[in-house]
Amino acid sequence: MDLRPGDGINPLGDASGFLPAPDPEQPVDKADVIGEGGRWLAAWAARFLLIAAAVVVIGWVIGKMWAGVLPVLLALLVASVLWPFTNGLKRRGVPYGIGAFTSLLIGVGVVAGLVSLIAPGVVAQWPILSTQAVVGVRRLQMWASGPPLNLRDEQLNEWITQGITYLQSRSGDLFSQALSLGGSLSSGIVTVLLTLVLTFFFLKDGHRFLGFTRQVVGRRAGFHATELLTRLWTTVSGYIRTQAIVSLVDAVFIGLGLVVLGVPLAFPLAVLTFMAGFIPVVGAITAGALAVLVAVVSNGWTTAALVLLLILLVQQLEGNVLQPILQSRVMKLHPVVVLLAVLIGGAWFGIIGAFLAVPVAASIAVCLRYLGDLVDLRTGDRSTDDVEWATADGKTVGSQSEQAAAFFRALVRVRTTKKEFETQTETVVEGAETSPTVDAANLESVDVLTVAERSDTTPKWRRILSRRRGQ
Repeated sequence: MDLRPGDGINPLGDASGFLPAPDPEQPVDKADVIGEGGRWLAAWAARFLLIAAAVVVIGWVIGKMWAGVLPVLLALLVASVLWPFTNGLKRRGVPYGIGAFTSLLIGVGVVAGLVSLIAPGVVAQWPILSTQAVVGVRRLQMWASGPPLNLRDEQLNEWITQGITYLQSRSGDLFSQALSLGGSLSSGIVTVLLTLVLTFFFLKDGHRFLGFTRQVVGRRAGFHATELLTRLWTTVSGYIRTQAIVSLVDAVFIGLGLVVLGVPLAFPLAVLTFMAGFIPVVGAITAGALAVLVAVVSNGWTTAALVLLLILLVQQLEGNVLQPILQSRVMKLHPVVVLLAVLIGGAWFGIIGAFLAVPVAASIAVCLRYLGDLVDLRTGDRSTDDVEWATADGKTVGSQSEQAAAFFRALVRVRTTKKEFETQTETVVEGAETSPTVDAANLESVDVLTVAERSDTTPKWRRILSRRRGQ
């Protein structure tokens, strides 16, 4: 008796195929079904908890080592901005050491020049702004005393008195915070110096890093490291450069608008807008709110409304034109992910954390995409030519993964078929003892080779069936 797919016959007399028909007298217990799903859910929950615990531990370690990690991260970001200049000088015959020093000197000069331009304007306009602030507070007090709030002057004066009393009672804390600010200032100077030194060495010796990494981790892992690190560098440096362009456009348009509207401190506010642009969403809101506040204090509500309209128009230009064009191929992050990254980074590490949040989130996304590419190659969903590789080593990895994909899929298919075949064989043997339509002669007449061909089996499984038949 030869059993083949489509014959409509199986050892248990079921016309649906090789599997036996459900036995109404012995139904499947719901607890078994729920238990199988529960085991699957528990396994994945355990993996998730393990990953979450690892993330928490890594965050805790970084927090403890933040004073040493921060200069390295800042140096990498600065080096990503200055690297095109250093590489361009190298192509013109300038050694990496001289090119790195020249690029770093130009960068420091630009920052120092901006500070020298901002400081005199702030110092010159600060007395006028403080006087206008007093006038603005009085206007605010008059507005609060009218409808719809209708607050009495006694209430406002009481609140002011309570605020002064609170400040006096916390004067000791304020003094200690001032001392800690001095310590933070000194540590900030050390951080800046370390950042400059590390930036110089990153620019000077960065081109040797990939080769050194390949020597340390080995040839096979070196291919992966080269591709992944190149992707990370391209993404982070591209983000910094494109964000600098977007922030510069915002600062120029907002600065010109403030000058036209006659708002004081227009240039410092424009520079602040440029710097805040590196903190997506939150930075733009903060800088815009400060510009509107200065306009309210100095020029009144009409000018403030015009400044708000100007900022909204510039933000629409940025969000609908500049960012889709410049950052779509670099970041590939949903705005919700960006906002959550900024909020989490700011909550954990303050303003520096908010500044570094998007590059870190983009780096994590790059790692996940790289793993996704390797998985797609293993499953056969994509080929090497479908993946956009950053290096020749990465393409080599892709070719190797694609070649291993056939073996991997065959291995998975063999494991799955083996499990199914053993289950089916047990069903046949057990059913032969109870089914009235199957006797020993029918069971002995089963063509083992035919069953093996149908299930893509191996000689090992044929031996399993032979042993069961012998029993």
